[in-house]
Amino acid sequence: MPTTPVEDDIRPENLASALSERYLAYALSTITQRALPDARDGLKPVHRRLLFAMRALNLDPKSGFKKCARIVGDVIGKFHPHGDTAVYEAMVRLAQDFAVRYPLVDGQGNFGNIDGDSAAAMRYTECRMTDAALALMDGLDEDAVDFRPTYDGSEEEPVVMPAAFPNLLANGSAGIAVGMATSIPPHNLGELCAASIELIKNPGCRDATLLKYVKGPDFPTGGIVVDGPEVIEEAYRTGRGSFRVRARWFKEDGARNSYQIVIDQIPYQVQKAKLIERIAELIEQKKVPLLDDVRDESAEDIRIVLIPKTRTVDENVLMEQLFRQSDLETRIPLNMNVLDNGLVPRVMSLKDALLSFVNHRRNVLERRTKFRLGKIAARLELLEGYLIAYLNLDKVIKIIRTEDEPKPVLMKTFKLTDNQAEAILNMRLRALRKLEEMQIRGEHKELSKEQKDLKKLLASEDLINAKLIEQMKEVDAKFGQKTEIGKRRTRIADKKLVEKVEAIAEEVVAIETYVEREPVTIVCSQKGWLRSFKNHIEPSDNVKYREGDRERFWIHAETTDKLMMFSTDGRFYTLDCSKLPGGRGNGEAIRTFIDLAPEADLVAMFVHVPGRKLFLAATTGHGFITTEDDAVAMTKAGKRVMNVKMPGEAAVCRFVAGDHVAVVGENKRGLDLQKKLLIFPLSEVPELAKGQGVYLQRYKDGELIDATTFTWKEGLRSENGKHYAPSEIKDFKGERAQTGRVLPKGWARTGKLAS
Repeated sequence: MPTTPVEDDIRPENLASALSERYLAYALSTITQRALPDARDGLKPVHRRLLFAMRALNLDPKSGFKKCARIVGDVIGKFHPHGDTAVYEAMVRLAQDFAVRYPLVDGQGNFGNIDGDSAAAMRYTECRMTDAALALMDGLDEDAVDFRPTYDGSEEEPVVMPAAFPNLLANGSAGIAVGMATSIPPHNLGELCAASIELIKNPGCRDATLLKYVKGPDFPTGGIVVDGPEVIEEAYRTGRGSFRVRARWFKEDGARNSYQIVIDQIPYQVQKAKLIERIAELIEQKKVPLLDDVRDESAEDIRIVLIPKTRTVDENVLMEQLFRQSDLETRIPLNMNVLDNGLVPRVMSLKDALLSFVNHRRNVLERRTKFRLGKIAARLELLEGYLIAYLNLDKVIKIIRTEDEPKPVLMKTFKLTDNQAEAILNMRLRALRKLEEMQIRGEHKELSKEQKDLKKLLASEDLINAKLIEQMKEVDAKFGQKTEIGKRRTRIADKKLVEKVEAIAEEVVAIETYVEREPVTIVCSQKGWLRSFKNHIEPSDNVKYREGDRERFWIHAETTDKLMMFSTDGRFYTLDCSKLPGGRGNGEAIRTFIDLAPEADLVAMFVHVPGRKLFLAATTGHGFITTEDDAVAMTKAGKRVMNVKMPGEAAVCRFVAGDHVAVVGENKRGLDLQKKLLIFPLSEVPELAKGQGVYLQRYKDGELIDATTFTWKEGLRSENGKHYAPSEIKDFKGERAQTGRVLPKGWARTGKLAS
């Protein structure tokens, strides 16, 4: 029998819309289901599913361990349809006490170490939950949170954990999504409990008030945070920032006035083995001349020993050099980008994060209270039915013995509910004792009192707050600073220590960056080849260039100076004059020193003078004034100061001097271009740190040729050297953003002004 051919479901679709639609779905999935934690319980879906699967296996702290492979299998089979390796790595991290401040998994076997060694395979390791994990899930059986179907609809999983403590801040989180990321360091749970209690009492308090309790991050590996209080406060207020963390060290005296330095805490997420390898490399390369040797004497605790060259070496200077060149000092980022209410990603402040937790706990408390009230109501209903049965025992027995369908008769006779009648019929004969009746009356009394108290709790905001505070105090008693796990490990530097660190850092910088002051001549060719000659020399034919190249910039400077450059794309670049290539040969290409865009060229090159002001202008006619200090670039990529509208480009960079501005530009008139001059007061040009500026001169199918600032009384010079007195150029004065007038007679053909 012939079969009807099945047509392929092929539909034409625009590629751009198809890609954008699918990529948006992927991005949304990555943000909400993988990378960002929920602000309420601080967990990502994989961690939540791991804990829920362990709970289903009854892996509480008092039970035995189970193979990690069994747990991972349950997770990927029931809840998390992703790779087993990723799930196991997530579990391993929850068990590492050097990675997580309050471990949620109690591991047995090789779960990796601080040297960077990976954990053993999941078939060899075993685990169970910790008390902290149980606290996160306390109330799951009491309708504390919503559940949703798993990916295949066969089971249900919690949307969020009840979370008895602010896990988001206590254990921190890190992740990279599509177009956004999160990085939250761990904090001390005792401090977070105190801050949460303050927030419950005073919801309108500021972040600064909460920082009286939360001093800063508390890393599992300890260390010292050496940032000032202003930096820490700003980071927590905005939800973005970073913390400068250093290793903890002390001086250990030896024989004959010798000493050694012992490091017993290293920064968070720094691998000890790689750190020691880096220090050894610095010694070999002679980049730390004060250090002789490094030894790793660690056992369970960290003990890195540094041996100085001589006993006269200042230990503070030695450590400062190591802090500058190794991971003994690192910056831990803070980016509290989390899912608000599990749905919307946003950056939260410290107060926002704690408030989200407190509101979640309030919701959990109300749901658990209503659940308990429902259970009490159901039990009271049965107890009241039992009491009716005891009061009318003979009649109840008679109905049961004589009636074919006793249930409806019981309900009608004693006005019982269906549940009460069913409970009476299911009651055992031995329960008819007098003692049972007394117990039922006692239970009824207790439950009635509890029901009354719970209803009173739900009706009072003050009672709810008091209950939340009581719960936070219970958490504090279990995990707070009075417990072994809760003691603060990371020291927050006080003002004196911060000042001492800065003073030593300046001393070390002075030692490392000391350059003898000598005169030099810097030469840059038209094609961008840079070199420097000793002493100040004048331009001459003795300086040779590559074939087809010629002189462009010739600058007298000192080795202690900074060389600044301005490019056509509006960027400034800065180089140390002491680090420029020597005068032998043709020099080196300037693009090896700075990341100059291929289509960009240099506009100006000069020696930096602190406090001096610069006048910038673009071919579009825009311009403004900026200070050299704002334009100094700290990186090879330079610093964008002027925003240039394409296809225009930056064309002028001159030192500000005088009280007026002269601008020369081209304007189209018919088929010809006319060069026009406009003069206006310098006060009409704004001073900006960065931007596009304002219109200096208007153009029609033309562009700016040159611009400068000058003193009106001294007059103006064109590029050919001709001087124009104020009386000769008074007719060219106007308002900023006009077109100007045709150039005066005798002006240079190029239209340019004297440099």
